Amino acid sequence: MRNRSQAEPRDAAAAPLGAPPSDLPTPLLGGLTPAQFMRGYWQKKPLLIRQAIPGVASPVTRDALFELAADYDAESRLITHFRNKWQLSHGPFEPDSLPAVTRKSWTLLVQGLDLHVDAARALLDRFRFVPDARLDDLMISYATDGGGVGPHFDSYDVFLLQVEGRRRWRVGAQKDLSLQADVPLKILENFEPSDEWVLEPGDMLYLPPHIAHDGVAEGECMTCSIGFRAPSAGELGAQFLYYLAERGGLRDAGGDDLYRDPKQPAVDAPAQLPPAMVDRVAEIVDAIRWRKRDVAEFLGCYLSEPKSNVVFDPPERPLSEAAFVTQASRRGVCLDRRAALMYNARSYFINGEEGPLEQAEEWLPELANQRRMEAKRFVTLSRVPSMTALLHEWYRAGWIRVGSRN
Repeated sequence: MRNRSQAEPRDAAAAPLGAPPSDLPTPLLGGLTPAQFMRGYWQKKPLLIRQAIPGVASPVTRDALFELAADYDAESRLITHFRNKWQLSHGPFEPDSLPAVTRKSWTLLVQGLDLHVDAARALLDRFRFVPDARLDDLMISYATDGGGVGPHFDSYDVFLLQVEGRRRWRVGAQKDLSLQADVPLKILENFEPSDEWVLEPGDMLYLPPHIAHDGVAEGECMTCSIGFRAPSAGELGAQFLYYLAERGGLRDAGGDDLYRDPKQPAVDAPAQLPPAMVDRVAEIVDAIRWRKRDVAEFLGCYLSEPKSNVVFDPPERPLSEAAFVTQASRRGVCLDRRAALMYNARSYFINGEEGPLEQAEEWLPELANQRRMEAKRFVTLSRVPSMTALLHEWYRAGWIRVGSRN
């Protein structure tokens, strides 16, 4: 009989595709279970993990990365540190406009590689033991010898996975976060590292927010950064009020009424803001009300909204619904790598759009968590006409693909 650490998860549907089950030890986290990692390290302290992914390969070659950096749909940056001077440029970059790979001390960063490369999306999926609502993207860094972005800190959690070459990391939990003046990057003025490690392919470093760090390439190297969303309270508050207004949620506060002031007297100081107006607007704002359900629906729509550079590719010759069902029954379906699908107890949210979960609760959570539906499972569920109709609609929009493998 196999012991628990070697056994399959009790409920395969409960373990997101690619991610380790929450209660099983995994090399990805240095032998910890995801549950142990989240309790002991997440947003608390750094963790160095040797051979988190043994035999890891970069999700993209150097030449392919350079080609991608020339794409207007890709978000890329070039950072150089020539003659002791930091410079930052934003892409796109034609391959022949980049410095020579034999020149030291430059870095090319491409954000959101998971939006463009299936292998990057598959690598990102390994970290889905953290909720999708927090998972942001996979950035890749190519650097020549001595390349880096300077000592800095991030306001979000990050896993730094070495996929090619070697990079030396210096890390410190310093309190002085003042920045250098007159440089185009947020580089710390007084970096005081307390630890230093060299990472080789397969090694990984987890850093919680505001831990200072500096990574310098030793020879050519490539590093994947798995980052997490950390919206500010101001951003969430502003976007939530916009969400309420857009959906008529401010009507209880008189949202459709025009401002009126029938008792406004004549004034001799027209530039002075009327006190009565301030009082009335304060009453309007104070009358705004919402429920937890409104907050949940806002988060689902907001956090599943595609980034501004995301463009879905509908099929050039879309299958009819009957042909789609036939093909999906043979090959299954999977979410496009750019698609975001979430749900709560009442609703599902796909790419910023909301729908009732009630008619899809038999199958949608499974698709959202696994990001695919195998052919056998599709056949079992295809007796539900509402499912095949909805999936066909998403297929025509380019949100899902026929075939259960990216």
